[in-house]
Amino acid sequence: MTRVAFIGLGNMGGGMAANQAGAGHQVRAFDLSSDALERAVSAGCQATGSIAEAVADAEVVITMLPAGPHVRSVYGEQVLKSAPKSALLIDCSTIDVETARDVARQAGQAGFRFADAPVSGGVMAAEAGTLAFMVGCDAADFVAVEGALEPMSRATIRAGDHGAGQAAKICNNMLLAISMLGVCEAFALAEKLGLAAESFFEIASKSSGQCWSLSTYCPVPGVGPQTPADRGYEGGFATAMMLKDLKLAQAAAAQTGAATPMGAQAEALYALFAANGFAGKDFSAVIQLLRGKLAELT
Repeated sequence: MTRVAFIGLGNMGGGMAANQAGAGHQVRAFDLSSDALERAVSAGCQATGSIAEAVADAEVVITMLPAGPHVRSVYGEQVLKSAPKSALLIDCSTIDVETARDVARQAGQAGFRFADAPVSGGVMAAEAGTLAFMVGCDAADFVAVEGALEPMSRATIRAGDHGAGQAAKICNNMLLAISMLGVCEAFALAEKLGLAAESFFEIASKSSGQCWSLSTYCPVPGVGPQTPADRGYEGGFATAMMLKDLKLAQAAAAQTGAATPMGAQAEALYALFAANGFAGKDFSAVIQLLRGKLAELT
């Protein structure tokens, strides 16, 4: 049994903490939401009244927080002051690369091992324990990080040194957003041409247009495997979260001088979709914007 402190029990963190508890670990959990804490307790975690209490004797500290400022605050003001120096610190939030590197630097100076380990897979994978982790850490720490993440993971890959996990995540999600828009456009065009969605799916999924956004996460209900499209585009990966990741990618592109015109267009389209009141819908619901059928989402 490992003593795990889990901070941040939202849509992703709740399922992740539950899988740590399910693996037999002692999970001391904290979140500002009492409802989230209650769900964690029902999944086998122990509720705590503060971050300091949660990390006090932890062997592993895992955080899943909304954005960079939260990560800076939680680590700088709480974790680094209250956790034992022997604790392994793992931040699974999706944040900007510079913040990840800065927090890692602070952790190292305070005597801690630290990894940035953002995830791919969405809420269903968080609940199933089948997330993919992209890790930025010292090479010597990776075996320990991989072991700590194992109850939540189907794949854990070291991307490089501190910040590399975040770099991999924002590049991956920019690619995902672009590919999803391409799939949505293709289905919208196929519809206009009188081609049944089922027929197009069968053909494209076996042809050169095949991709994850098509074959595993099809944006059309009743076509292919079960996806959020079959649940009214509820659950899955919220548009607001995809837009957040696209903004991180565009900020990184601006800072480094990288040319990402398709990423910029993807950000603009998802921003328009969110502004129309659909920030909470799964990101694949953007197909209704391209089909001109937003009314079907209300």
